[in-house]
Amino acid sequence: MTVRPPTDPTRNLDHARPAAIETIGIVSPGAMGSALARAWASGGARVVATVADRSARTARLATGLELLPDLESVVSESDLVVSICPPAASDDVLVAVLDAARATDVAPLLLDANAVSPDRVQALARRANRAGLDLVDGSVSGGPPAPGGDTVLYLSGARAAEVADLPAVGLRRSIVGERVGHASAVKMCTASVYKGTTAVWAQALQTAHSLGVLRPVLEDLAEEFPAQVEGAGRRLAVAAAKSARFVDEMESIARTQQSAGASPELFDAMAAVYRRLSATRLAALSPEEASALTDLRDVLGRLA
Repeated sequence: MTVRPPTDPTRNLDHARPAAIETIGIVSPGAMGSALARAWASGGARVVATVADRSARTARLATGLELLPDLESVVSESDLVVSICPPAASDDVLVAVLDAARATDVAPLLLDANAVSPDRVQALARRANRAGLDLVDGSVSGGPPAPGGDTVLYLSGARAAEVADLPAVGLRRSIVGERVGHASAVKMCTASVYKGTTAVWAQALQTAHSLGVLRPVLEDLAEEFPAQVEGAGRRLAVAAAKSARFVDEMESIARTQQSAGASPELFDAMAAVYRRLSATRLAALSPEEASALTDLRDVLGRLA
């Protein structure tokens, strides 16, 4: 495959439309990555991945996918390579993908679908562009896509339409801007509400439990937030199980808000909350194990 000449990845440029995307490579096929793979496969695409050097959990989550022996095989076979990993790993994943593309002399389109700040994904796009590859900015809102679900994939960048045009079951696609960084900006704003409020619930309910006033606190909150009170145990357990990866995301939100003229201190503090949760017993559970925990008092006890 011929490597395209470098372009400015943050501008909306007129590219000659390449061949249709037929094969999509997923890096890596965890809970979200495997679900995205199945959404695109159900839409008719060939989707490949690898579980080389990955955990037994990832291998289980990738059951049923077309698995190749290594990353170089995935990159060489793919027209589109999707990075969906813990945000702290996004730079390392890009380097590995670029190395694989160089080693196999291919230039697939890249989609970074990680929860990173706009300036960070722009830096990733510039690095990819220097290697002759184009990068689309993406962010996922909602849980792993499934038939009948309503997960949204936000997209931005000069070639965002090529990804948006891919049929996918249970996955809405929305182009939110012409520049790399717009899709990530959406994620930074929505995650600040979704995960920020979860951190607030964790702090408030753990405090109430410790001070012996959990029952009246829940009764009061249930008048305004009945569904949230009902599901609080599972919500806090799953958040604690994912807390290590949320630390970097909260710090990215803080830097994004600071760049917009807002104070960064709030989400620096949210990062501290998730850092504390990552040291609890619940953090040792997988998200699947944590989702089975519904007793709020049991969950709060494990957070002590």
